[in-house]
Amino acid sequence: MRVTTTELFRHAYGKYAIGAYNINNLEQAVGLFRGNLGKREKNDEPVDPKTAAPFILQISRGARSYTDKRFLEAIIRTAEEVFPEAIFAVHLDHGTEDVCYDAIDSGLYTSVMIDASDRPFEENVAITRRVVERAHAKGIVVEAELGQLGGVEEDIAASVHLTDPDQAAEFVERTGCDSLAVAIGTSHGAYKFSGPQTVRLDVLAKIQKRLPPGYPLVMHGASSVPKEWVDRINAAGGQIKGSSGVPESDYLEAAKLGVCKINIDTDGRLVWCATYRESFRDKPEDFDPRTPGKVFMKAYASYIIHKNQVLGSAGQLESVRKFIKQQK
Repeated sequence: MRVTTTELFRHAYGKYAIGAYNINNLEQAVGLFRGNLGKREKNDEPVDPKTAAPFILQISRGARSYTDKRFLEAIIRTAEEVFPEAIFAVHLDHGTEDVCYDAIDSGLYTSVMIDASDRPFEENVAITRRVVERAHAKGIVVEAELGQLGGVEEDIAASVHLTDPDQAAEFVERTGCDSLAVAIGTSHGAYKFSGPQTVRLDVLAKIQKRLPPGYPLVMHGASSVPKEWVDRINAAGGQIKGSSGVPESDYLEAAKLGVCKINIDTDGRLVWCATYRESFRDKPEDFDPRTPGKVFMKAYASYIIHKNQVLGSAGQLESVRKFIKQQK
């Protein structure tokens, strides 16, 4: 069941965070749906109520243009039919104004992110306001961004510029955006911190206090970049050195301060890279593309289950289902 992020955030606020996972292909989509239903290997396994979770499926501009957006959109629509128990939002990640409008008109997305954070404040306000008006007319919600994250992911590159709490309050009031992605020290990619740097929960607390009660915040660049997966990649011929991520212990601390959505992309790529490299290393005679794909889908589903546990969303699926029905 596709829902808006707003419906998910109302249930999660202050208690746990919703995992927002980027996908690019069939194997990621299947692993993602299985994992969020507590299924590890087969589509028809029973749902595990102790681990099943609501989630946000994210599509970036790069994923949309990788082959053709219609392929990926068809995969998502099919997954909704194959996994009817799932409760999820379909979200455009880091959209430009034109891409947001295309997503709004597609009939698939329930949420879009307009990222004009690289523009001057007034221009960011104006662009975001236009997207909000267009999206709200179709019942779609909008995430915006204020401040800039560091690092590089796809075509996103920037230096860190933390969100100003006072500006955040003004921005939300003037644009009408439904959630706000804030810069609190995280970065895109596999190299998030250097030295003693970490997530600025103190800045997050100030932003929360300046915004209306219950207003949902978003944390980008939140992959934990687990050493286990990096080591497996390097042992299989990779060269990922000096990587770092967000400590998983920060997730629930951020959730208590109003973060309802935590974006995780890099971790999924690491799982993909490790399982495929190991498959090619261990079975050099095998040229069947389905062999590593099967291994990855199971590994990714298991990793999603783990992530939902540290996010606090594991076991919340049925509670969310009842909550949404009561709201209607």
